[in-house]
Parts: sequence; structure tokens; C-alpha cells
Amino acid sequence: MRTHYCGELNSGLIGQEVILCGWVHRRRDHGGVIFIDLRDREGLIQVVLDPDRAEVFALAEQARSEYVLRIEGRVRPRPEGTVNKDLPTGEVEVLGTGLTILNAAETPPFQLDTHSADTSEEVRLRYRYVDLRRPEMQERLRVRSRVTRVMRNFLDDHGFLDIETPILTKSTPEGARDYLVPSRTHPGEFFALPQSPQLFKQLLMMSGMDRYYQVARCFRDEDLRADRQPEFTQLDIEVSFMTEDALTGLMEEMIRRLFKEVLDTDLPNPFPRLTYAEAMRRFGSDKPDLRVPLELIDVGDLMVDVDFKVFSGPAQDPKGRVVALCLPKGGDLTRREIDEYTKFVGIYGAKGLAYIKVNEWAAKGGEGLQSPILKFLPDATVNDIMTRTGAQDGDLIFFGADRASVVNEAIGALRVRLGQDRGLMEPGWRPLWVVDFPMFEHDAANARWAALHHPFTAPKEDQLDLLETDPGACLSRAYDCVLNGSEIGGGSIRIHRDAVQRRVFQLLNISDQQAEDRFGFLLKALRFGCPPHGGIAFGLDRLVMLMTGATSIRDVMAFPKTQTAACLMTSAPSPVDEVQLKELGLRLRARA
Repeated sequence: MRTHYCGELNSGLIGQEVILCGWVHRRRDHGGVIFIDLRDREGLIQVVLDPDRAEVFALAEQARSEYVLRIEGRVRPRPEGTVNKDLPTGEVEVLGTGLTILNAAETPPFQLDTHSADTSEEVRLRYRYVDLRRPEMQERLRVRSRVTRVMRNFLDDHGFLDIETPILTKSTPEGARDYLVPSRTHPGEFFALPQSPQLFKQLLMMSGMDRYYQVARCFRDEDLRADRQPEFTQLDIEVSFMTEDALTGLMEEMIRRLFKEVLDTDLPNPFPRLTYAEAMRRFGSDKPDLRVPLELIDVGDLMVDVDFKVFSGPAQDPKGRVVALCLPKGGDLTRREIDEYTKFVGIYGAKGLAYIKVNEWAAKGGEGLQSPILKFLPDATVNDIMTRTGAQDGDLIFFGADRASVVNEAIGALRVRLGQDRGLMEPGWRPLWVVDFPMFEHDAANARWAALHHPFTAPKEDQLDLLETDPGACLSRAYDCVLNGSEIGGGSIRIHRDAVQRRVFQLLNISDQQAEDRFGFLLKALRFGCPPHGGIAFGLDRLVMLMTGATSIRDVMAFPKTQTAACLMTSAPSPVDEVQLKELGLRLRARA
């Protein structure tokens, strides 16, 4: 039906006859000459229709926004002075010689040529098929397509096999809630939608597949936010006979190629590496944004003996932490602005936000400082704080003091917020690997240990004895890939010996019977010659979100759900009729 896409036309095609198909982006009537901006997925072209061809002109008069047209015409240069340098096709236009209205359209719920933030997300999601016509949305999906193509090509070049794993699988209630699917042929029993292909990709390694990948759909029934969806996509990877250093090295090579081919951007080679402990100490986060040149500075040892219990209490607590965060030239912050930051850290559980303004320290010493907490701190302590933070005149020092978990989360978030608000965020891309994660975290509420990643992550070989003697000190062979403060991928070397897997289950209070019920097929496979193996999964939605500059993964998914896990376009989820429920042996019970 067409010879070219609208966005393909350029000066090299001047004089050629073309056939175009697309949507009316904009229609303008200028004194008897009609201009139609015709749009398809590749761009816009201006079409000129004059009254010399009465039948064609009459049809053009009927066309309205979002009508679907087929236009025949000749490419010609735009008249002098009308070239649009902001448009890739702006040097040429098409003189229309034929026009067919393929379909009329109702008035769209919002105008695509004037779309702005004023259009609510609810409206955009309800009419997603219209929203996806916007050039920025189509570009994001094109980038997504290029991203998966580059990744597939890289992995194919390195001997990986693309293998699908089941969508209907067994429920293994670990981590997020499963989406359950009732079985008609097995009444009273349920399949679960996979939260990830984790167990299956390990079984593929036990099957001798050696190198596997899959662009996999995953499902988690959990509370949502901007970067979470009930169904999402990850690039899932597993290999045998490869160390974590070799695996992460290969993966960062893939990410470097991805950014070069899609964004023409060179990433560092190699990516920097931080241990989990160092990342938490310096940045308060296991996914630090290295574009922010601010770091948390421990000052707890300086506060142990001060009379100010807000500081000395956490300083004396093995689970507490006291840190300083020096903001260069932050002395110009008003009290109102400081109060706003105090409210901000309160979101993360902080009870307050102490500070010291450094006005004239160089000339006046302590008298050149301004803070309500100075009266509680000895001069020697203040001198030590100034020396350790390296604060200069005009700076401001914030303090966090509480349980280490609260301080890390609150002051770590404040660090990023200050970087954004104060224009300190360095441009570009800052990837890194975070390694040496703790194997376990203690669940105080339930008085038990829980796996920090998942129960199939391998502990470091020289720390196996810590499983029984000091689980909190045991490190895992896990690794996360972080980009500009977002985790884009995570994985680990897996446990490949049955005896070690059972020891981990015992520590996690998973009985032998529970282990058999949940993971019996995996435990059996471990006893039939399991190779050393490990893998990683990259969050495709989040990665594309970062690469396109979108603020939510919903903007890089064709048909996402709302934050209440609903599809406004299809009205899903929705009731089903009694016949379907009866076939499944189900009956709905009214909620109390």
C-alpha cells in the first residue's frame, strides 16, 4: 500500500513519486491550500494539497486529526524560507496527487501534537493505543527493540542458547507473592506464574546446556511503585564452569556494547567495583549513584563520650551509626530549606537532622560556626569533626545518628537529593559492580535468618563454617550491576552441592519436608551431577527507562498496569462467569 515511510523522505528523493500511509498529525487550511502533516512510526512529512485537483482537495477538507490516510504524490523541495531544520524531513514536502481516507477517527482524548504533562496518566493508560502514537513513546519502544536485539546478538556471538522456560509452574512461596492459576484438570490444585526462571535455568545447567539466556516474562504480586509492575521483563542468563569475575566481566562487555550501539556512548572499561560494606559505608546504599560527589563520613568514634545523647547513644550502640555529610557551599541554605530536608529524611525513619553551618571557621574558629547542637559538643570534638569532614567556610555539615539501617537509608537518600537540588550531579553514565554481599540478614520480628538474595546463592568457599558459627558474618558470591543509582542487574554463583544447599535450608528454618515439598525436584537434580554454575538477570524495563530518560518503567512498556495492578484499557482484572468458576471447582466468598 505504500512505497516509503513518512520519516524516510529527504532531498535525495526529490522528483520521485511516492505512496504514503499514516495518521493526520495536524491539518492546516491556508487560504485554499491544505497542509497535512502525515505521521507514521518513522516520523512526519508535510503534504500539500491544492484545489487544482478538486476530488483530492475535497477529501482533504474532510480529513481531521488522527484520520488514517493513503496519499500519493511527488516529493519536492520546500519553498525558500519554509525549510524546517528541526524536522528530519524538513527540507522536502509532498505535493499530493491522490488521497484515500482509509478510516475516520473520533476526536482523540488528547491532542498528540500538543501533548503535555497536563494529560493525566489515567487518560493515557485508558487510551494507550492513542498514547503510543506519540513520537516519544514510539522512540522508547524502538530503543527497547534495539536493546534486546543487541543483547541477543552479543549472547549468540558468545555461544549462549536462547531457551524458553515454563510460565505455568509450581508455587514456591519465597519472597513476593505468587500469582496463582487454578487447574481445571487437577481440581483444588494451582499453578503459579514464575517470579523468575531461577529454578529452571539452574536445571538447564544440570542438563548440560552450559550457556543459557532468555528474554523472560516474570510475575510478582507485590505493592507497586514507579519502577515496579506485576509483570515485567528481564534478560535472564546462566552459565556453567565460570567464576564470578569471568561472568561479571563478560556481562559488562555486553553492557558496554549495548550503550555503544544504541546510544553511541562509551562506558568505562572496566566498571569500578565496590564491596557491599564499602558502598554502605561511603554512600549508605548498595546501589550508589556515583554521579553525586558527596560521601558519608563516620564520626561515631568522636561522639562516644559527648553529653549529647542523640549522638552518644547510637555511637555506643553496636547497631548504631553516626555520620556527617558535608555539603560544599551549603551555608546559604535557609532555615526553611533545612526544615524541608528534615521532613525528607523523616520519610526514611530519621527523627531529626542536625547540622553545623561553617561561616568563618578559618578566621574565628568555633565562633565562626552556627548550629543549635554546638553547645552540646566539646571544642575538641568540633575540631575533630571539621578536620575529618574537610569542611571549608561556606559549607554546611549535616549529621545522621540512629540505627545504622535508618542512618544509611535516610542520609544516603539525602545525599542524592542534595546532589539533585544543588546541581552537583555529574553528567553521563556511572556504572559499577557491588560485590561481597552478606549471605543472610536477620529478621528480628520473626527471630530468624533470611537469605539476602535467595536461598540458592552460594556462600564464599572459605566461609562455609560460618553457616553454623556466625551466619551474619558469612559473605555470598553475589553481585549487582548498578547504573546511576539504579540496580539494573543482579545475580550470583549458585550452590551446586546438595549438602551445602541443605545446610543453608536448615539455617533458614526450612525443614527437610518443606524443602522437599517446595524444591524437591531441584534437590534431586543436585544429586545427579550438578556443575558449578551461576547467572544474572538484567531488568530490561528499568534499563530501557534509564537509557531513554523516562521516569517510570510504565513509559517503556507497551501496555503497563497502574499502581493498583489494573489495566484501564481492557478493564482487567474483571469478574468471570459462574460457568468458568464451576469448571475450576471454585466459588467466590464475599469479603468481610
